[in-house]
Parts: sequence; C-alpha cells; structure tokens
Amino acid sequence: MLQVDKLTLHYAASQILWGVSLEARAGAVTAVMGTNGVGKTSLLRAIAGRHPYSGGTIRLDGRVLDHPSAAQAAQTGIAYVPQGREIFPLLTVTENLQTGFACLPRSEHRIPDRIYDLFPVLQQMKDRRGGDLSGGQQQQLAIARALIARPKVLLLDEPTEGIQPNIIKQIGKVIGLLREEGQIAIVLVEQYFDFAYELADHFCVLNRGEVVLSQPAAAVSKQAILERVSI
Repeated sequence: MLQVDKLTLHYAASQILWGVSLEARAGAVTAVMGTNGVGKTSLLRAIAGRHPYSGGTIRLDGRVLDHPSAAQAAQTGIAYVPQGREIFPLLTVTENLQTGFACLPRSEHRIPDRIYDLFPVLQQMKDRRGGDLSGGQQQQLAIARALIARPKVLLLDEPTEGIQPNIIKQIGKVIGLLREEGQIAIVLVEQYFDFAYELADHFCVLNRGEVVLSQPAAAVSKQAILERVSI
C-alpha cells in the first residue's frame, strides 16, 4: 500500500501542495481529480521522485521513502507514466520496452508475453520507431514500459489526453484488468471525468493544493464529485 501523509511541495518560493494525504491500495484505483493547476501532477512527480517535496512522508508497504530520486522510487516499486508519455522517438517499440529492464536483475531482462496480451498492437509494431506511432499507440507503449518493471504502484498522469476513443476504451480495460489482478495500487490523475468515475474505487479531489474530498467511490455521489472538480 502507498501512503502519502501531509505532503508539502514548493517550486522556488511558491507552495503547490499543502499537507496532502492519500492512500492507494493494491487492487484498487485511486483517482486524483481537480481542475488544472491544483497540484495533481506535482503530487505524482513527488511520489515518483521527479521533484523533491518539502515536508511530509511517503510510505510504501510501511517503509518510509526518504525523498527518493526517480531511480530510487522506481527501484522500490513505483512506476510513473507521465503526461506526455516520454517514450524515446528514435528507439523501436522493443527497445523502448527494454528500457524498463533498468530496475530488474539481469536474469529477468525479457519482455513477458503478458505485455503483448495487454497491448497486442505493440507486438505488431515491435520493430517500428516510437516516434512513428500514433498518440494512442505511444500511450500504450508508455504504460507497457512501466509494467515491465513489475511495479507495486502505477502512477498514471492523464492517460487519455489526446487519445482516440477506441484506444481510451482499451486503456480502460487494461486498468480494470490490473485492478482485478490485485497486485498493483493504481493512482490515476485524469481530467476525463467519466473515464475516471467508471474506474475509481476511491476519489481524492484537490483544490489549490489541498485535499477537499477523500472518499471511497461507494460513499460519495457523482454529483458531489462533479461539484468539487468544478470549483
């Protein structure tokens, strides 16, 4: 389980997060929602070791992660799929996937068949350069690369942004399948409300860097969430 407790974060003199707390359990999707600029991406970047946080604690399975770097966060089991995907455009699909080996022992440097079961298009295009893929295919590649490292936590930042509807459905099915398998805690930052609402087991709504709602999906109405994310 991922536990974030009273996290604060600054960019220079500007404070972005104000005591944010969040829990994400294996086998569940935690949706972090809110309007643009409220700190959602900053929260994921802090958890992923992409930006130092100013105060608070991040724990994974009870172990305190003391201001980890991105490499250290990945080694502990945190995989991050950033907004913009960050695939390598000149590397092939296979080579992009192989970059996920960095956190694995050499004996496990292979692409599991399961990756291609989840994303069949990647097997069809394994020799094509990443930069030649469509936006939806690049998003599938970015998620697949994250899964190569067998993470305990999967952080997804706007996975539907700029993606065609049929690919959005496929990505939703993959997230649902990962949830059902019960091995990964999924934290989803998403502006596409219906996509997040259908998948989420728990909602965490941010406004101006603070948590204004944190409830299990079964305990909060769709309207209550909409009102919070429309502030």
